[in-house]
Amino acid sequence: MVLPAFTAHPAPERPTSDPLNPTPATLWYPAPADETKIIEQGLPIGNGRLGALVGGGVERDFLYLTDVTLWTGGLNDTPDADGQLPYDSTHFGTFSLLARLYVEMPSHAGATGYRRELDLGNGLVTTEYAHGGKRYRRAMFSSHPDDVVVVRLTGPDQSGTVTLTGAHGEPTTGDAAHTAAVFTGSFANGLAYSGVVTAFSPDGTVAVDGAKLTFTGCSDLVILFSGGTNYAPDAATGFLDPRAEPARTALRKAAVRATPDDLVRTHVADYRERYDRQELDLGRSTDAQREMDTWTRLRARAAGPTPDPELEASYLQFGRYLAITGSRDTLPIALQGLWLSDNDPAWHGDHHTDINIQMNYWLADRAALPDTFDALANYCTAQLPAWTGTTRSVFQDPRNRFRNTGNRVAGWAVAFSTNIHGGNGWWWHPGGNAWLCMSLYEHYEYTLDRDYLAKIYPLLKGACEFWEARLVETPQGLVDDHDWSPEHGPQDARGITYTQELVHHLFGKYRTATDVLRRDQPYGRRITALRDRLHLPEVNPKTGMLQEWMSPDDLGETTHRHLSALVGFFPGDRINHDDSPTTLLDGVRQHLISRGMESFGWGLAWRAACWARLKDADRSYELIQKVIRPSIGNANGTAPNFFDMYSFGDSSTFQIDANLGAPAAMLEMLLYSRPGVIELLPALPAAWKTGSATGIGARGGFSVDMAWKDGEVTSATIRSVGGTETEVRFGPRRRRITLRDGESTTLRP
Repeated sequence: MVLPAFTAHPAPERPTSDPLNPTPATLWYPAPADETKIIEQGLPIGNGRLGALVGGGVERDFLYLTDVTLWTGGLNDTPDADGQLPYDSTHFGTFSLLARLYVEMPSHAGATGYRRELDLGNGLVTTEYAHGGKRYRRAMFSSHPDDVVVVRLTGPDQSGTVTLTGAHGEPTTGDAAHTAAVFTGSFANGLAYSGVVTAFSPDGTVAVDGAKLTFTGCSDLVILFSGGTNYAPDAATGFLDPRAEPARTALRKAAVRATPDDLVRTHVADYRERYDRQELDLGRSTDAQREMDTWTRLRARAAGPTPDPELEASYLQFGRYLAITGSRDTLPIALQGLWLSDNDPAWHGDHHTDINIQMNYWLADRAALPDTFDALANYCTAQLPAWTGTTRSVFQDPRNRFRNTGNRVAGWAVAFSTNIHGGNGWWWHPGGNAWLCMSLYEHYEYTLDRDYLAKIYPLLKGACEFWEARLVETPQGLVDDHDWSPEHGPQDARGITYTQELVHHLFGKYRTATDVLRRDQPYGRRITALRDRLHLPEVNPKTGMLQEWMSPDDLGETTHRHLSALVGFFPGDRINHDDSPTTLLDGVRQHLISRGMESFGWGLAWRAACWARLKDADRSYELIQKVIRPSIGNANGTAPNFFDMYSFGDSSTFQIDANLGAPAAMLEMLLYSRPGVIELLPALPAAWKTGSATGIGARGGFSVDMAWKDGEVTSATIRSVGGTETEVRFGPRRRRITLRDGESTTLRP
């Protein structure tokens, strides 16, 4: 049978927009944030290192400030009584708030015409209001080029105070020479830190008054905050820089005296260089929906059947905003990203290795933000010496129930939680190294960057060495030793599907890496021989589900939040529509059905991505709606500021992974890719029947712009970012294309 094909046309030029005159997507609110509910109502800003939650008050505004390197724990390489690694705020440590900043103008009480806004197009939080018949505006952002948090106040004759308070009881002192307020501190792990605030005005006066700054008669006031630590991503120095002087560095950065307009212009241009890489149109919302403030709009969408495609597009762009502001050139996005309300974040604000940190980076390449992935790769390469040392010294502790029964150990492993000082916490997680490698290698499949592959190669090889020492010979083949399928079921099961899939993926990709880099090819062939002997999961004859354990019995919770057994389907793709028997795909489908359509936000995001892979648009879309539904009464869902809330029943906490995972699932609904295949609109819901998208990353080294109408692709421009050959599909249509690096072509039906 001859299938209909796309026809090729010259690719159009990508439109360029004015970086300082956008039409941005916005989140907006008619009232300031309640400080007691800052995690749900405060608006986030960040530059990858410095973050803040902004309140937007008039007579008393506040910023809760963080530095991504402010961590209290250390290497944590002494096992506890169970042979595991302590998971507490003392030994393992916790991510911590750096400071609180207050801007007070009590004379502006009683303001009217208030509007608070997060401008996703420019990376700005703004507040506007009227007082005494005059208009006032505040703009707040965390500048990556200048590495400072900026608060700019414009409006006639403004007077008030600025107060900086350290989050750990540090005294703040005035520095008249720099017109600054400064605090310093240190933790028991040797981490030293500091925070500095200064201000200037072209027309008013600014002075130091004790620990406060006072400003008088300003029509344009710029407040600058800088802070930092002596953290260094270097295991050889214990992750501390002995030469760093945090206070001196913070004072120098806060002393920037560019014009107020230039500070804004520099930040916006830097931010928009990333944000503008992807545009998204999922359809037009109604005029009534457009007029609603964000919280009202979220509740209205949940209360009725009418789609709100612009709200959903804004949710995706908010995820991209969090990636740009939370993951630049420092550390990767942890459980709460850069944004905290106190010094006691849930799960210590750590880097969880059994879904959360991986999900945080599903979005990067799909959303035209490949450079935001660098933080994860840099983190893993910096931590590798410490992870290797701890693995070799204590993994074989006889009390460790996950130890290798063959009594051999090599390479590296991690626990379920990791910190930034090389430390591991909670239980050992043997499959964690392979899952981190899956994420690291997938980024290579999007970019085909050989230098990057060489950078992560030691991680791939070390993980292979660990598994070569760990695998156990059984009549069913080589299997994982005593292990736990996260995070339920028996803790001593062998051959769990989760790890078998991850190790199969690791071994296959490592072999490819040895061939691409022409390194260790004999060892690569040895690893391939081991992969060929791995036991691979089967469909459970009792339930029809893809089994999670090497047992016909379901040994865990049928509706558990984790989809561990499906890791080879998504984010992996060993199981796929082209190569897998129908019975295996049916087993995946039945597994998803049994897990249900309710969970925490990240669990819903994972489910949505899996249903997209099964080309079930209705279920995928239903799950996205459940992620976006408003969190009321501490329920799972989306807070007024779009943060995803994780419910504990009588309380809830912010957890960022759904904010990044759900947008990734939305893009998966629009485009599925693996090396050699790009499939357009595999799971397009009726609510998005007409639209367009630009810059969607595709594995194999491509980027895709496309438009569709009434569910049919009208054009698709494929650009090579290193890839040379792939097949483009839409329904029955197929087109094999060949491009040189940097070339593009446009396909139309």
